[in-house]
Amino acid sequence: MWVRIPPPAPDLIRVELKAHIAASAGGVRAPKRRVFGMRGQMSKRARKWIGRAVIGVLVGLALGFAIGWWLWPVQYTNTTPAVLRQDYRDDYVVMVATTYQVDDDLEQARERLKLLDPEEPAAPVVELAEHLVEAGGSTEDITHLARLAWALGASTSTLIPYLEGLP
Repeated sequence: MWVRIPPPAPDLIRVELKAHIAASAGGVRAPKRRVFGMRGQMSKRARKWIGRAVIGVLVGLALGFAIGWWLWPVQYTNTTPAVLRQDYRDDYVVMVATTYQVDDDLEQARERLKLLDPEEPAAPVVELAEHLVEAGGSTEDITHLARLAWALGASTSTLIPYLEGLP
């Protein structure tokens, strides 16, 4: 009885032949394995997986930005004026000076200014007043700041003209 055996695959014959030639030449060399499939290309399955991973990362970043910036942005509450941007700090100092003009409560103004500079509460007032004088700011704001600086004992020569009517 005769049994027919199918011939081996052509690539397998080539690999076995190369291994046989290498072994007969004196060195034993293991056959190379192909990682990326035929002819050094990535398999369709690997390309599909990498494509899906890249799309997943991009969708995740887009969702993260959308949620963090538009749906639920950070809302600061009960923060100190010291963490504000400089223009908002300047507005805060002007509001404290204006409140001092209305209420005439120096201790309350000092406590509010200590939130900006605990060591020298008058420093932000003087700095802002001098900056407004140089920049040509509102005369009313400069007058309020100069009067508050004088009350805090930190008036400068550039602020003296704005103190008319004070003793």
